[in-house]
Amino acid sequence: MRRWRPITILAVSLSAFALITLTGCADNRETGQAEVKREAAVPAQKATAKEKRPRIVAFGDSLTAGVAGKSYPEYLGEILREHGYRYEVENQGVSGDTTTDGLARIENVIVEKPALVILEFGGNDGLRGVPVESTRKNLEEMISRVQAANIPLVLLGITLPPNYGPDYVKPFTAMFPQLAKKYKIASLPFLLSNVYQDPNLMQPDGIHPNADGNRVVAQDVFQLISKMLEPG
Repeated sequence: MRRWRPITILAVSLSAFALITLTGCADNRETGQAEVKREAAVPAQKATAKEKRPRIVAFGDSLTAGVAGKSYPEYLGEILREHGYRYEVENQGVSGDTTTDGLARIENVIVEKPALVILEFGGNDGLRGVPVESTRKNLEEMISRVQAANIPLVLLGITLPPNYGPDYVKPFTAMFPQLAKKYKIASLPFLLSNVYQDPNLMQPDGIHPNADGNRVVAQDVFQLISKMLEPG
């Protein structure tokens, strides 16, 4: 009988072990790759679903951005969901922005092709004493560009403290309803009409709403835009 030499038996055993190990690694690599691919597909599906939701862009200055607590766009998103509207509200408010700043970044809004733009600018122009005609011109340019892109919009107006004098405050305040009429867009002539006289709804500066005030503002904005939206 021919006897196997120990080294031969060892070599065969090692070869078999290596083959099993390599096969197992290959299976694990394939399984791991499949798991990674499946995991990667989940966020993509979520992103796709999110992109399909109509978007509302709240575009403005600190009255849109919010100063402390929730901003009105945050509350607006909640109110829309409470009433069965499936819209994403994007806050593109920047504190301190004037209509010149808004005009400089309006294309960032237009390129997103939102379902609606809520335009709120002018307060900082007024507080800085910018000529009303300059403010009007910038607002008109923003409105015209949004409408040229076939994007619906609404206009939120503002007024100024009486110490700025009637010769400035009166034409400034009248500018917003005049623009709404000229461009046939829905508007709130004075965004803070239901909060500015209540110290419990305003910041100590007397200019910006607090969180409770922003909830009221959001409700007013919802009433303005609700008829323009698709429920469900």
